Order: sequence, then structure tokens, then C-alpha cells
Amino acid sequence: MSTEPIASLDDLRTRIREFAFARQWEAYHTPKNLAMALIVEAAELVERFQWLSPEESAKLDPERREQVRQEIADVLIYLTRLADLLEIDLLEAAADKLEINARKYPVEQSKGNAAKYNEF
Repeated sequence: MSTEPIASLDDLRTRIREFAFARQWEAYHTPKNLAMALIVEAAELVERFQWLSPEESAKLDPERREQVRQEIADVLIYLTRLADLLEIDLLEAAADKLEINARKYPVEQSKGNAAKYNEF
């Protein structure tokens, strides 16, 4: 495994592929399994914030911040692997979704408002 910095999502995708291939995990890395693993890791991320006040969640101590960092990495890794298997370009998908959300949440109606788009 390379110890070089990861410079892009493409680099990350390649490193994850190589990591999984070296361990012969292809049979386990199905879209269903990866989606389930992604949810588990997202729950572990949420757990790091459980019982914290909003203020505490914004100012994590170094140990909890590192725990959050590790969980975010797990979420990113599973998401990247899932997108790779389904041939979804994450950056393109995110750009498309931002355009959709801009239409759903026009600034005039949503600025300073946490309501869902269908509640305006």
C-alpha cells in the first residue's frame, strides 16, 4: 500500500480498489453490503456526538475530534467504494445534486429557514 498522499477522489478510488483486491474482498464488496457498511459507519459517526450540546459538538476535544475524523474517513471510504462499483462519479453527482437543491431551496424562500422545500 502506498504511503503517498491521496491527491484526488480518483486517487482515493484507486487506493481503495487496490486495498480490497490485495485482500480478495471483491466478493464481499457488493453494492448492498457496502451501503449497509456505510450506514453502520455513519451511525458510529453520529455516536461520537451523542449527548453533546450543540456548543460541545462544535468544539471537540482532541481525542473526540480524532474519533470523528476516523469515522468520517470510514464513511468516505465506503461511499467511494460503492460509487466505484456502481460507476458513479461522486463529483459529478454532487454537482448535479447541488443544482437540484438550488431549485428546491431558492435563496428568497430558504434563507434563514430550516423548513423542507415542500413546506414553503
